[in-house]
Amino acid sequence: MALWAGRLRSDEGSAAIEAAIVLPVLIMFLCMAIAGGRIVTSGAKIDSAAEDAAREASIHRTAAAAQSAAQAAAAESLDDQGIKCSSTNVSVNTGGLSVPVGQVGTVTVTVTCVVNLSDLLLPGVPGAKTLTSTATSVVDQFRQRGE
Repeated sequence: MALWAGRLRSDEGSAAIEAAIVLPVLIMFLCMAIAGGRIVTSGAKIDSAAEDAAREASIHRTAAAAQSAAQAAAAESLDDQGIKCSSTNVSVNTGGLSVPVGQVGTVTVTVTCVVNLSDLLLPGVPGAKTLTSTATSVVDQFRQRGE
């Protein structure tokens, strides 16, 4: 009788059961941390791209030149920082370039990037996340404006 009682109270095999329960939860937590980290770092890099694009647009004299310069600067900044967007949109408000000389104007750029998350293979995580950043740069009030 004592032999059976000892086996019923034995802890043999409980570590394997605990590992089978806890290990998937830990793996999902790790994947969620990786996804969160990717979103945060990508957001910071997209903020930087918007700032670069706004500054580049603000130094041009015409709206058309500012628009193309902002798009090129945003694309170059994203590429330099290693951000791979499945789609990118750069919107430029060049209203500050049309104010008279002597008045302060601003140029605002909004960069929208769709970051791919499907390579994480984590259930419940969307396949992509759309990140948007807006930056404004001041146009020099004493600089000549284009027509």
